[in-house]
Amino acid sequence: MAIIITDECINCGACEAECPNTAIYEPADDYRYADGTDLDGNVVLPSGKEIDANETQEPVSDEFYYIVPDKCTECVGFHEEPQCAAVCPVDCCVPDDNVVETKEELEAKQAFMHKG
Repeated sequence: MAIIITDECINCGACEAECPNTAIYEPADDYRYADGTDLDGNVVLPSGKEIDANETQEPVSDEFYYIVPDKCTECVGFHEEPQCAAVCPVDCCVPDDNVVETKEELEAKQAFMHKG
């Protein structure tokens, strides 16, 4: 499953630099699927969603740091545990019960985003 940042976030930014998928953004910042990945142009995400990877997307949160679920792999393929949760001083990076994925799905998502 993806990780979500709860409203207990103190906006310290410790998590953002640790994300190997560039899935974490500052409050109110637009994001792109191409940020920190090998995605480019029109693609169909593993979730089935069709997107232009280079097009800016609306922020998930205007108040707290946020994680883009379609870019989060829980650090599978990079680290043994989600790095955002490991560095969060207030333990607000937690599993998102609304986005449940198997290890195999997370591995496939990581390979899809990082083809090189």
